[in-house]
Amino acid sequence: MNEDKFNIEMRKFLKKVGITSQRIIEQAVRNAISEGTMTGNEQVEVSATLEIKSLGINEPIEGKVSLE
Repeated sequence: MNEDKFNIEMRKFLKKVGITSQRIIEQAVRNAISEGTMTGNEQVEVSATLEIKSLGINEPIEGKVSLE
């Protein structure tokens, strides 16, 4: 295995996941605030699942995002 190549590819994937996730969460929160279902000072519970079918990995990741 080429460690350098693997490291670069992992960083690219994680960057894509991070940017995409942030965009989705921010848009959903903005929509909820504009629709009045959120006030903007809540804490939002978030979760994601890391799945690598070829390795048999299906790992939930949970956290909270404070809006204020």
